[in-house]
Amino acid sequence: MPSSKVNEDIQRERENCSFDVSELTNFLDGGPEKTKERKEMEDFFLNDPELKDKVPSEYLSHKEKYQEAVRKSCILFRKIDEWQNISNKGGGVGMYESVLGGALGSAIVKEGIPFSLHYVMFVPTLMGQATMEQQAYWIGRAWNCEIMGTYAQTELGHGTFIRGLETTAHYDPKTEEFVLNSPTLTSYKWWPGGLGHTANYAIVMAQLHSANVCHGIHAFIVQLRDEETHEPLPGIKIGEIGAKLGMNSINNGYLGFENFRIPREHMLMKNSKIMPDGTYIKAPSNKLTYGTMIFVRVALVKGVASSYLAKAVTIATRYSAVRRQSEMKPGEREPQILDYRTQQYKLFPALATSLAMLFSANWLWDMYNNVTGELEQGDMERLPELHAIACCLKAVCTSDAAQAIEVCRRACGGHGYMTCSNFPASYGHTTAAETYEGENTVLLLQTARYLIKAWHQVGSGEMMPPTVKYLLKKPTSKRWENKMACFIKAYQQVAAGNVARCASTIERKIRTGTSTEDAWNETSVQLVQCAEAHCRAFIVQTFVDTLNTAKATMSPELHEVLTQLCDLYTVYWMLRNLGDFLMFSALKPANVQGLQAMQDSLLQAIRPNAVSIVDGFDINDAIIASPLGAYDGNVYQRLFDEANKSPLNEQPVDESFHKYLKPFLKSNL
Repeated sequence: MPSSKVNEDIQRERENCSFDVSELTNFLDGGPEKTKERKEMEDFFLNDPELKDKVPSEYLSHKEKYQEAVRKSCILFRKIDEWQNISNKGGGVGMYESVLGGALGSAIVKEGIPFSLHYVMFVPTLMGQATMEQQAYWIGRAWNCEIMGTYAQTELGHGTFIRGLETTAHYDPKTEEFVLNSPTLTSYKWWPGGLGHTANYAIVMAQLHSANVCHGIHAFIVQLRDEETHEPLPGIKIGEIGAKLGMNSINNGYLGFENFRIPREHMLMKNSKIMPDGTYIKAPSNKLTYGTMIFVRVALVKGVASSYLAKAVTIATRYSAVRRQSEMKPGEREPQILDYRTQQYKLFPALATSLAMLFSANWLWDMYNNVTGELEQGDMERLPELHAIACCLKAVCTSDAAQAIEVCRRACGGHGYMTCSNFPASYGHTTAAETYEGENTVLLLQTARYLIKAWHQVGSGEMMPPTVKYLLKKPTSKRWENKMACFIKAYQQVAAGNVARCASTIERKIRTGTSTEDAWNETSVQLVQCAEAHCRAFIVQTFVDTLNTAKATMSPELHEVLTQLCDLYTVYWMLRNLGDFLMFSALKPANVQGLQAMQDSLLQAIRPNAVSIVDGFDINDAIIASPLGAYDGNVYQRLFDEANKSPLNEQPVDESFHKYLKPFLKSNL
């Protein structure tokens, strides 16, 4: 906690809190021990003077940002190793992913760590798709950072449609080598983090050709640069793709191949294999390669969407408690803008959404670990369900988070527009996630495909997976009640109604002569809506289940506050998607005013605890990284201090005055 005097408005907010803030923190962390461990880890990393900025990153050139990110990343990787030895916690890939891909990494390198994909995708892919012999050689080298890897899948002309990738790997049985080529400009790998100038190895996804047959996309480990000189190897064309909306130190790159040869053993062969003579042995299931993509999507929901939204709503809520603006009543003191109902409507649903995402991410993480364990035993029964829910959660959560962060920025007025507010960097990270690891619309359509298939199973006697069991329920015409049981049923009816509508539309089109593919495309707008409705129903159910499970061990005061947030999330999205609820659930036009009144009463109920709820997130000031959102609430002094970090303020008169402005002013124009 800062040693400076706390703003009196924000202090009064904390004094009016109705629950124990530390209880909320412990609950979100998973227990007091987890909170203690997190705080110790934050102190260990954030207090290192070598990881502090001498100049705010926004004042560095593109090249300087990258060079500073590399410097910090080298220190950070050493410190992660040191932390694991000190804490005796181990942590494996998850430890690296939580630091590099989560809030801690964003505090240390605001625009992204160029080493991230080494541990987030390169190592997990080796673990999931390499044979034991390959793992024995490569994982040790990767784990010790003797080599630095990335994951090269997306191409200039193809992204989410992986089967359309153009990079080729032709097997030559005479030399027992693969020959990699980029036959077109659009086949150049484009976007992998760290590829530009950082990584010297990559997992490359390419079309495998053997004995004049194309066997589809497979993974290869490819050396890109000399391990001593870091010079690109002959046949490798490599560079950085340039500046972006955000994440400008990630070092995203491009990669092309010209008759580049790699040994046969460099194809990852845990599942599919090429024998020395070129014989191809197919994997037991093509679904076995889903693992890495699902892992990253799971991580995105928690590490990006929920985490960055929690940070943004903390900044905006604290600022709104300090900022006073306009007269609500003539002659009275300007009120805190948090007292305006419109401000509450902007911020409190975002607050509820951040928690809803966190609880859904926790459920998804547990399911991912369970299904991964089942896959190791050859059981793939739950993989399609996991894939479907990971797709729609990634899409909905990243989209919701990006929109909500922008709302939080605007809720802070002009000050939110400043780079130092940390809204631009937060938005840049979050909106990037809307298109990487699967473009959101495509992912929602993948979920929709699963839902339509599940719909056709209804009545077949097959067991329905848990997340789609609601499809079995018969519609009822019960009276509407403003109670959670009714709300959950309504969300499920909306989801089921959307699925049924899409299925019947597609069937009707096919019956009248439209091809299956055209029928699907012509219905795709509704299919996207159907997948989103399914996801919303899942998120609401998971929020409710999380609170019901926790009720026995949680204080009534905290449970009441979290229930208010759960109710707000539920009612807010019903009112945002009112047409669907009027169409498919028991909600009638006459009930809408009651829902709106309930939303208003929830905003009013949450208002006294708003600052303390974001305090419960317990986000370190170094991670908040915003003068608008620091714990002490000293917004204006901190903004003034940030302004004076500008290089333009180092001298009272800039040299451009003498070179350009003064001659212009004296020119008698």
